[in-house]
Amino acid sequence: MVVNRVSDLFFTIGILAIFFTFQTVEFNTVFALAPYFVENATVSFGGYMVPPLTLITFLLFLGAMGKSAQIGLHTWLPDAMEGPTPVSALIHAATMVTAGVFLIIRCSPLFECVPGVLSIIVLVGAATAFMAATSGLLQNDLKKVIAYSTCSQLGYMIFVCGLSSYTASLFHLSTHAFFKALLFLSQVQ
Repeated sequence: MVVNRVSDLFFTIGILAIFFTFQTVEFNTVFALAPYFVENATVSFGGYMVPPLTLITFLLFLGAMGKSAQIGLHTWLPDAMEGPTPVSALIHAATMVTAGVFLIIRCSPLFECVPGVLSIIVLVGAATAFMAATSGLLQNDLKKVIAYSTCSQLGYMIFVCGLSSYTASLFHLSTHAFFKALLFLSQVQ
């Protein structure tokens, strides 16, 4: 749970940055005003002057990385698999792992204004997909194999978001939830 608290911290700072930049957190207003903040302003963060949208999208992505088990913040997913099968199914198919990908999809108008962050998303997604698939090959426990498989699939979803193909990512997210749920329903204790 500590890994998720780290991502929650970045996510919270990102939301606060949205509020301080746009004076609202309403999606329609923020998305309408976002193009005006691409090059016109800078904010001081950590001693550096950065464009506010770059800071916001990077913080939101760091929050999404923890929720969707991307490389560096992925360790919670294989560990969570050691619980009972209903808990594992809930984590996989419904709640935790979908939150980060859906955050990026829902905030896509912001991410589209910052190509540099999209490039980072592509690299992180590809690295996660490769690392998790390779790690899954070396596991002996079936639940850990399933966990690394999910982590790899989430890497693909994040990778595709970085390529600006949000509908394909959402489609894969939906199908992933269904086939993992069916996998857990068919699992014998």
